[in-house]
Amino acid sequence: MRARAALAALALIASLALPLRAEPVRVQLDAPAFAPERVKVSVYLPPGYGDQDNRRYDVLYINDGQDMPAVGLESTLSRLYAQQAIEPVIVVAIDMLTDRMGTYGLSDRAADTSLPGRSRFGPIGTRAHDYAQWLAGTLVPYIDSNYRTVPEAYGRAMLGWSLGALQAFDMGWQYPELFGRVGAFSPSFWLPPLSGQGHERLAQAMVEQGPRREGLRMFIAVGSAEETDDRDHDGVFDALDDALTLIRGGRDGERDLRGMEGLGYRVSLAYAPCRPQPDIDFLLLADGRHDQASWARMLPVFLHWAYAMPAASAMPRCRDYLPAPAAPTPAT
Repeated sequence: MRARAALAALALIASLALPLRAEPVRVQLDAPAFAPERVKVSVYLPPGYGDQDNRRYDVLYINDGQDMPAVGLESTLSRLYAQQAIEPVIVVAIDMLTDRMGTYGLSDRAADTSLPGRSRFGPIGTRAHDYAQWLAGTLVPYIDSNYRTVPEAYGRAMLGWSLGALQAFDMGWQYPELFGRVGAFSPSFWLPPLSGQGHERLAQAMVEQGPRREGLRMFIAVGSAEETDDRDHDGVFDALDDALTLIRGGRDGERDLRGMEGLGYRVSLAYAPCRPQPDIDFLLLADGRHDQASWARMLPVFLHWAYAMPAASAMPRCRDYLPAPAAPTPAT
């Protein structure tokens, strides 16, 4: 019995040392709300997928699937598998639709509507509810039906960057029964409502309304050199300020904001891989900018956060992964 178990463990380790399959499975799926455009999806299967008929796998869904070469998805996965650092995972990369600004944004599932915001480039998220419904109601069932997935919230994660990160946050917040983990790189938490002149931010308002989504965990990352804008003149640039306020609360004029910590989430503002994980982890990437090169640097840290093998979380191995410097404290 022990010999059989040992052989199975060795087979698993050997399979993880192999590179990814040569090519992802590429499909185009109908999305009636966006017809005649179809959604291009690439499915990256882990090494050994075809050799273990009974094993089920977690699934990572990623927005902006066309960016996978630029952020080094395949090479990063291959390296982490070879290091036996992460569990095997199915990755589903979803190419952006033509109207990226319209589809990536926030929604109100209960009200069956999008929550559009304003920007200097025009409205954002006018079709966000349609996209979220398609992802939850069409793509997830398609993947679960065609691949050996773990068909539970704890087995699914949603990842994105910039506006795609805002949409990933939306999926976790609006569909917590489907997505148990969210990764948000350089998230556009700055997005204000379509109407109004104040500093209100849509994502912050969603959190303030609550309630806590039980079981939901998030990894939020911002680069230390993303921008210089500081709309409230508190000495902290907006991208960092918005992320920290959403996580731990703060002040907005005369209002107290409770943030996710105020909803009862356990938070850490300095991600480190060598300790027990809270509900919300924050990474400040040194010299990180709002670009694909920085998101490529964030990617292995997120993958380790989400899928670390038990041995890879033990001392001293986990110190090979990028720790975050302490986040600066916004002025109050």
